Amino acid sequence: MYSKIVKSMIWGSAALTFGLLFFIIGFIFFNGISSLSPSLFSWEYTSENVSLMPSLITTLLLVFVAILIATPIGVFTGFYLVEYAKKGSKIVNIIRVAADTLSGIPSIVYGLFGMLFFVNFLGFQYSLIAGVLTSVIMVLPVIIRATEEALIAVNDSLRFASYGLGAGKLRTIFKIVLPVAMPGILSGVILSTGRIVGETAALMYTLGTSTNMVTGLFSSGRTLALHMYLLSTESLHVKEAYATGVVLMIIVLIINTLSVKLSNVLTSKNR
Repeated sequence: MYSKIVKSMIWGSAALTFGLLFFIIGFIFFNGISSLSPSLFSWEYTSENVSLMPSLITTLLLVFVAILIATPIGVFTGFYLVEYAKKGSKIVNIIRVAADTLSGIPSIVYGLFGMLFFVNFLGFQYSLIAGVLTSVIMVLPVIIRATEEALIAVNDSLRFASYGLGAGKLRTIFKIVLPVAMPGILSGVILSTGRIVGETAALMYTLGTSTNMVTGLFSSGRTLALHMYLLSTESLHVKEAYATGVVLMIIVLIINTLSVKLSNVLTSKNR
């Protein structure tokens, strides 16, 4: 009797989760696909076409540069915590507590910090570089913790076998440990990418809300999520906001699909 209740609760929770997911996706696609038009993909934004193309280019640039900076720092930090730091070290505990604390901070707090430090104190103004650096700080805890958990999951027997064959620590890390842990590390990077793509509050105070195409690291712009938010708040282009949501969701689905396939490829190579 008890097992049947637990099983029914599990199935009910799964059905509720998938039901909500498909409802949200279906609702956005139902309201947004009919509003998609060629004018939404014009290279220049006007008050008539409210083009999303500048925001799309800005989003891709922001994600690329932020992940390019955050991934090596986060991965190397994870390797230090697992492979090089002494077990039970106070520094390791401090880094872990800091990473867990930072991962739970609301994004608007990151935005306020970015505005006060990068925009005002350093004089970057509302710019792509200010948004990138704020995003890097925001996603670093996710990459660090994902890398750490992926490395801890690697069986120590693989390390000892490599050492027994005469390989050094650095060679063992890059030839043995890293390939096995790569799917877990990649999942952290993908989660970070999704957080940047869907971010609004932190970027509103750092990247800005300009409708122009970004021309450099010190030019302002807006991401797709921020573009959709601003269109919906204006109440004049709600249909275009739904259309932007469709494009944003398609991008997220493409990123997740590619990440799953890449993770499967890496996993099959390591078997």
